[in-house]
Amino acid sequence: MSKNISELRFGTGGNPLSTSKIKDKNGKYLSDRESGLYRIHELGLNHMEIEFVYGVNIDEEKAISLREIAQQLDISLTVHAPYYINLASKEKPKYYASLNRIQKTIWAAELMNAKSITFHPAFYQNRSPEDISKLVENAIEQIFSDYQQKDGHLPEVLISPETTGKISQWGTVDEILEISSKINEKFKKFVSSICIDFAHIHARSNGEYNTLEEFNEILTKIKSKLGQQALSQLHIHTSGINYNEKGERNHLTLEKSDLNYKELLKTLKENKIGGYLVCESPNLEEDAILMKNYTKELG
Repeated sequence: MSKNISELRFGTGGNPLSTSKIKDKNGKYLSDRESGLYRIHELGLNHMEIEFVYGVNIDEEKAISLREIAQQLDISLTVHAPYYINLASKEKPKYYASLNRIQKTIWAAELMNAKSITFHPAFYQNRSPEDISKLVENAIEQIFSDYQQKDGHLPEVLISPETTGKISQWGTVDEILEISSKINEKFKKFVSSICIDFAHIHARSNGEYNTLEEFNEILTKIKSKLGQQALSQLHIHTSGINYNEKGERNHLTLEKSDLNYKELLKTLKENKIGGYLVCESPNLEEDAILMKNYTKELG
């Protein structure tokens, strides 16, 4: 499994918006993602999340190239699986397609030496949270079992379901921590974690979880359920957020949102959180740099 990270690394969800096509030494244009890694480095950031929005659209050669460039530039990688995932779908074809998309994401992530993959796990669809939790747990357990049977070992990348922003979606902090702890216990290894999207949590609670005390509450829960190792390599999403009583509406820049990102960064700093902070604001690299610089100012 990935070694512990002693620092919090800052980057963007996908290519920086200011990425431009560049050529290799042979005059051939690099792919958008390859160019994005070089732009991350130019900006003074050190992380990037590879986003497979509509499908795992990468071949082995390109995945290995991304790994090599990232290693050369000291950029860590995480991966966002395709958006069309519902591990509690009532329709079997959609359920199996969801499993397949996660399995393909694991395959690509390992080729890239990514540290964690994340995805939006499920929807309630008028069913109890307990019923959906069991379905999601069974699905992730199946993914691990299939992988172990096929390759003879467990994945070398963390599986980190993301906290969701709408009350119609399964994926509260407690729900994800509960199933991840059960998965880890079953396989006797730290293989399942959590992707904490602080903007989603803030939106889902209609404006709560926005103080140092509340941020600490979340981190304490993670440590209690998953141990210190989870806090040393935590997968984090952050952005500004617009919301209503039903939860998330859309992402905003940090300065246009009421998310108290400064208190959040202070909390992460005080708790010596390590891992990967992925910015998903509409201005991507600007807010990523803003958060990195503010954290540096904290000393």
